[in-house]
Formats: sequence, C-alpha cells, structure tokens
Amino acid sequence: MLTFEPITPQSAPRMRPYYADCNYHLCEYSVGVKLMWGEYLHPSFTEAAGCLIIRNELHGETLFDFPVPGEDGDVDAALTAIEDYCTQKGIAPVISVVPEQEAGRLALRYPRVHIVNERAWKDYLYRAEDLSTFAGRRYSGQRNHVNKFRKLYPEAQFRALGKDDLPLIERFWQDYTEVFEKTSQSAKQELALAKTMLRLTGVSWLYVGGMEYEGRLISIAMAERCGETLHVHIEKALYGYEGVYPVTVQEFARCYAVDGVRYLNREDDAGDRGLRTSKLQYLPCKLAEKFCFDVKNELEDLDEIPTLKTERLTLSAFTDKDREAYNALCLDDERNKWWGYDYRADWKGEDLNTYFLDVVREDFAKKRAINFAIRLDGKCIGEVLLYRFDGKGGAEEGCRIAPEYGG
Repeated sequence: MLTFEPITPQSAPRMRPYYADCNYHLCEYSVGVKLMWGEYLHPSFTEAAGCLIIRNELHGETLFDFPVPGEDGDVDAALTAIEDYCTQKGIAPVISVVPEQEAGRLALRYPRVHIVNERAWKDYLYRAEDLSTFAGRRYSGQRNHVNKFRKLYPEAQFRALGKDDLPLIERFWQDYTEVFEKTSQSAKQELALAKTMLRLTGVSWLYVGGMEYEGRLISIAMAERCGETLHVHIEKALYGYEGVYPVTVQEFARCYAVDGVRYLNREDDAGDRGLRTSKLQYLPCKLAEKFCFDVKNELEDLDEIPTLKTERLTLSAFTDKDREAYNALCLDDERNKWWGYDYRADWKGEDLNTYFLDVVREDFAKKRAINFAIRLDGKCIGEVLLYRFDGKGGAEEGCRIAPEYGG
C-alpha cells in the first residue's frame, strides 16, 4: 500500500523534477502551492509507477491530485495504486484538480462518477507576451497606468530578489501591513501565508522580484516555473503608488517569462469579487478548468438492500432479530481464520452486542459494502457480501456460513 510523507520545504528536491516538466497549467501542480496552503490542504506525497502522487486532507475528506508522471511514468498504473490504497482504507477515490486534458481519461475509466467544475477554482492563464508588452488597443488602460507610474516615480526600478534581500522584504511587509485594509479572515490568512512563503526567497526553484523606490520595496512577486507556465504564487504592492500593480506585472513577466515560458498563471480568484475583476482586467487567454472526479460504485443506485431468492435460500437485509446469530458468526475465531479480516483491527471497545450490525448498516449507508443475511427457512445461517468496489465495475465477494450448516 502507498506510504505518504508530509510535504515540507525539504521535500522540494524530490518533487520538483516532476513539476519542472509538468504542463497541466494548474497552480496546484507546484511545490509552492503545497507549501503555502499546507495548513489548509494537509498535503503529503509519495512516488509510484514513476509518478508523483499527492494526497490532500480537506475537511475530513481525502483527495488526490492527478498523478504527475516522470520521464518513464505510467499514469494508469499510478491511478490503480491510488484506487488500491482507497480500497484498503475503505474510502472512495476522489481525484481532484484534474486538468482539462486528462478529464477524458478519467471519464472513460470510471463508469459511475460525480464531476464538479467550480467557477471559483479556475486559474487565470495569460500569454507571457501579452503581459510583458501590454500591446494593442485592448491593453491601453494598463499602458496608461504604467506610463503614469513611470512619470510619477521615474527612479523606481524592478529587480530580482535573493536571499540577501530578506531584510528588504521584511521591511516591505511592515509597510504593507500599515496600509492593509481587508478585514476578512481569509484575506488575513492569505497574507500570513504569503509572508511565510517569501522567507524561502533565494531557493533555486523560486523566482522573486519587485519594484524598488527610494531604497524600499513598493511591490513584490514570487513565482515557480512548471513546464511552459510560470505560476505566480504571490503578488503584493503598496496601494499608495498609482500604477504599481500593472508595472509590476509587466516587469515580472519581462524578467522571468523567458526561455520557453508561454503562460503566466495568476491562479484562481477563490470567488472574491475584487480579485475576479482585477484578474479579468488583464485579459486572460484562458480560464483553466479544474475537475473533481468523485468516484462512485453500483451501491449508489440502491436506496435499500434488495431481497434475492433461490430454490432453497433467501438473501435479504439483516434485522435486529438476526443479532444473536450474526454476533455468533462474527465472534467465531476458529471459523473466521480464513475470512481475511479481524474485526479487532477497527473495533475501539464498542458494545459487541450491537457493534457488528451497526457496522453493516453504516457500510451500506456510506456505500462501502452490501451485506446479505443468508436465510434457510427464515433462519439466518450466514452472510454474503460485496465490498472493496473498485469504481470500475468490480468488487470482491465474501461468504461465511455458521458451522452447523457448513458444507
């Protein structure tokens, strides 16, 4: 079974070779997003089938990124490894932030799936050439702002920032905090995360730069290159300098969107109206789709356990009247030694008189398994179940019979 490690700055050397050539164009496929939003996503990683596999824990739900292949990576094998992991854990596979070019693969792979594509998730992709030149009538507003900034602050210069500039960056945060006006908790949290992230300035895989004026930074931006896309993780400026944002966007693109960089991803707007307006004003060439595939199984079609009849037997849902017979079946260690599962692995001291039937009912309610009582002349003499649904039309079957009816 897959074994995951928490993502920390020390994980970057193992993760970056996958992301460095990744052309999914989505910000989630970068080390920076995993680090910056670590307290929210609780991400961890492993490597399997030549792919990077990311597991996130969000609001108690386990979500996986789409696998990122290395040079000889096998994406289908990595997806199978994720499915096997979920089967062992008793959870349904949820593959989140799936890039548009891979959505068809999953739609064909899973016959029953719930797909979500939220507007607020979509990343804003811009052509690098557009942002570095602001050419054409459609960018006249941005050019006017840039020209006004240059007229007001002719000595201001953009420059790359490194480890030696950390004191200058810290001073920027002091100035920025004084003019920070947003009151929402999410905005305050994002600011705190940005401050933490910029302490990594100087590492080789992060690009940091800003506008300097009179010995101080008046703007700052941080990005990470993944394939042909430069993902802009942070973009901040002091509000009092008119035109500072567009000039920073342009100069950052001129400095770092080189050597094959085709796009800048300025990430999603999280549904924030102000951010959405701002990002749209820079005229994205595309809103990059992010699909979430919540894999279902055949039990989703059942509201209740059906009754099945054979020539001699009846298979039907367990009832409270079956409790004594079912408990005896579950507690018979000698009979269950080939069953493949010991209830003690999950039992946490609950009353065993009610525990087994409670688990059966919870498993069906959560669509993890379906258990039938096997009845002979109305008496419960065993059980048969389907479990470990693979999301692709398959499941495992288990059957056990009370010892007096064995054979």
